[in-house]
Amino acid sequence: MNEPLQTAVAVADRSRHARTAAVLSVLGMGFGQLYNRQWMKGLLFLALHAAGIFLLVTQWIGGLAGLITLGDTPTQLVKVGKVYKNVEGDHSVFLMIYGLIALMMLGIWLVVYAISIRDAYLTGKLREQGRSVPSFAQTLRNLNMKSFPYLLLAVPAVGVLFFTILPIVFMILMAFTNHSAPDHIPPKNLVDWVGFATFKNLLFLKDWSYTFWRVLGWTFVWAISATLTCYFGGILVALLIQQKGIRFKGMWRTLFIIPYAIPQFISFLIMRNLLNENFGPINQYLGYFGLGKVPWLTDPLMAKVTVILVNMWVGIPVSMILVSGILTTIPKDLYEASEVDGASAFQKFRSITMPYVLFATGPILIMQFAGNINNFNVIYLLTKGDPKTVDFAYAGTTDLLVTWLYKLTLDNQKYNYASAIGIIIFVIIASFSLWNYRRSRSFREEDMIQ
Repeated sequence: MNEPLQTAVAVADRSRHARTAAVLSVLGMGFGQLYNRQWMKGLLFLALHAAGIFLLVTQWIGGLAGLITLGDTPTQLVKVGKVYKNVEGDHSVFLMIYGLIALMMLGIWLVVYAISIRDAYLTGKLREQGRSVPSFAQTLRNLNMKSFPYLLLAVPAVGVLFFTILPIVFMILMAFTNHSAPDHIPPKNLVDWVGFATFKNLLFLKDWSYTFWRVLGWTFVWAISATLTCYFGGILVALLIQQKGIRFKGMWRTLFIIPYAIPQFISFLIMRNLLNENFGPINQYLGYFGLGKVPWLTDPLMAKVTVILVNMWVGIPVSMILVSGILTTIPKDLYEASEVDGASAFQKFRSITMPYVLFATGPILIMQFAGNINNFNVIYLLTKGDPKTVDFAYAGTTDLLVTWLYKLTLDNQKYNYASAIGIIIFVIIASFSLWNYRRSRSFREEDMIQ
């Protein structure tokens, strides 16, 4: 064979290194690295492949099967002679958790598998280019220099996967089961997949839908009222303190911030006692003046008004401090120019102050609205969702979706309905927040700058 032909054959053989290494890695993790003469790296990938196959056969397949079936045999009392013994069966909830863990671990293993294929392919490309293959020591040095941030982020990422994403997925899956008292509570009973039946019942079944739509309506009324009253109340207080001629501005700000500085848990419990219809000091003082007792927390309408007022007492200081800082950044030249043009105080507020405040606080206003939808503390600590009514299923007249979810979970073991409500809350908050944030002026101007 002549020299040009030998050279052509060598080039042709060398051009197949990347593809051959990738194909071998597909057949088995580490085979491509061994083909590329990266012995230590290949053995490590091969060990990971063997460990994955072992876990797949011994753990993951069974876990995935349990996730699909949620068990076949419940725990039962079996008579053995004259004695009844508790024979453990399948626990549907545990099977779901084990199945999700198996699914996530399998996903991580497959990601590592894909990384090994890509690594073998890229190393094969180096061989095709006639470059030397990195040694194991060089690979470690390159990993330390180029991928060190990713290695540090890998640990918290795995933590987020198992301690944040897994519980969220578990809650979502729970909404598609019949995990509910009294007939489907493990280990005595099994849990079954029911598809969208829970959502259908929640939205359309009379007993559930009547409660759901009214609680949802009050949730929106509460969120809008609580957000707007605290926001505009904070602006009003900040403007009053900022006025010329007001002395001891620091003292006034301190007085208004005290309700927020005290832990809300303490504040709301104290307010609950103060507003007690029979023994509360406020009604007693009203009695001294010949006025009747006010049902602050026992009348459905009055209770809703009360929680909004108490929330203003706690929430206005936050908006006040925020707006006070923004007011100091507004150029005084704008006010001076408007005075020259003969603008009134209201016109200056409408054309100068409010646009600046809205521009700076628009995203925060959206966050406050989303937070008020999930404002568990105010409602539960003040009224616990009461006063009760026979018209609602496991809910009181001041319950928000989040407090109703809490009662369904801990007090009544209606886990599937609670999970469905949790999904609905997430959809409402996520869609509303994204839609409004993208429409806000601050987002549009930031997007134009980029």
